[in-house]
Amino acid sequence: MSASSDRTPMKRHLTANIQLYTPKAREIQLTCSRGGATIEEQRARWERKRIRTAKELVETEQRYFEQLELVVVYFIEILKAKGTLQPDIRDDIFCTLKAIHSINRTLLSNLEDGKFGLAFDIFCPQLQLYTTYTDNMEHAVKVLQEQMRKNKRFARFKKLQESRPEFQGLTLEDLLPLPRKRVYQYKHLLRDLAENTSPDSPDFEQLTSAVKAVSEVSQHIQDQARRHENYLQMLRVQKLLKGQRSKVLAPGRKYIREGWLAIVPPKGEELKHKMFFLFSDFLLMAKPCHPLHPVHSDKFAWQKAYPLIEGTIEKVFGHTKSQGGLISLTFREETLLVMSNDQEDINDWYRCLSAAIGQLRSRSVFIQRKDNLARRPIRSINNSTAMEVYTIAPKSGGKRSLNTDQNQFKDLNAKSQPMNEGTRAKRIRLEPNATKRHPDAAGPGVEQKGTNCIIL
Repeated sequence: MSASSDRTPMKRHLTANIQLYTPKAREIQLTCSRGGATIEEQRARWERKRIRTAKELVETEQRYFEQLELVVVYFIEILKAKGTLQPDIRDDIFCTLKAIHSINRTLLSNLEDGKFGLAFDIFCPQLQLYTTYTDNMEHAVKVLQEQMRKNKRFARFKKLQESRPEFQGLTLEDLLPLPRKRVYQYKHLLRDLAENTSPDSPDFEQLTSAVKAVSEVSQHIQDQARRHENYLQMLRVQKLLKGQRSKVLAPGRKYIREGWLAIVPPKGEELKHKMFFLFSDFLLMAKPCHPLHPVHSDKFAWQKAYPLIEGTIEKVFGHTKSQGGLISLTFREETLLVMSNDQEDINDWYRCLSAAIGQLRSRSVFIQRKDNLARRPIRSINNSTAMEVYTIAPKSGGKRSLNTDQNQFKDLNAKSQPMNEGTRAKRIRLEPNATKRHPDAAGPGVEQKGTNCIIL
């Protein structure tokens, strides 16, 4: 029998009897089926990765803890002793940083002892301190900047502390965001450590749970950062619009993009260049104010808002690699032909508009279905009363179909104000029903009086 025929049963035997002890077991099967490294070599490679990741985790944690200690020792403790800042202002700036420093002291001690599973088993239940800190981060920066302007004593103290050699050129503004950044590092380091740890290890289950807990906190921080970024963009656009009645800030609204587009007139007139701002629920068209205006020369005047829920989009020109393109936007009251000489720009507009319209319609269908289920009549009949009960939307804060909001965009264009977020209250009238029959009554002549609930 040839050597190649001898190796084939051996490869099959190894593949069939692999001990699946890491999430990368599929990689083992592929490696063995191709005649690559042995199981022992693969395990040794993963062990080297685990050791390397563990070393990086410990070293970065040591550096992170040293930086936390700089803030606690040279700022929080001294400010508390000297009374340079009021206690409430000090808490606004540093929030839970001192408590984070305390729990990370225990974490570092366990990590340096090689107790990775135990370290994060103790650490993860206290991750709420990180969530609270990151949620307060933007407020802390505002309070710090305000104190730097108003409190000269604190400004001198801050500059003196930052000049110490221990800070190595870092400022307090550089150190305050460290806990938020550290959560991202925990997520990736823990995932790599868990993937290269054997399930037979006592640390495996604890590390796996830690990956899930840290990932949830990391996702929360990312969502919070995106919400803040969206708020800043909305605020920037709001300041670009002339007039106090031109409002774009509204709960749940998202900024998508902005840019110049040329409107193609229907009768061959000259192109009109307009500034468009795209939000998650409407498209805003604006024109620049006069460049010689003493106050609003750098701003835009609100012209019209187009609700995306009623819009359709079509690419008329620009399917090939030509110069620029033309897209058609059809709304209930108007059709817009807009163009750009930049092919990439008009393609991005098309993608963003299509995605925004699609998301609104999907949400509208979902809300309509949910609303129809909620309004399904429930009949409650007893010996004395027959009533039809309907679920009625709350007066405010409730969800409703987006198709019923078209009139609100008319108000938005007329007054340059955001859509009303509330739901109009419904009136109920109870009327006697003198001819409603009881289904269980004996004989056709037996009738019951009751009431009907009618939504006006």
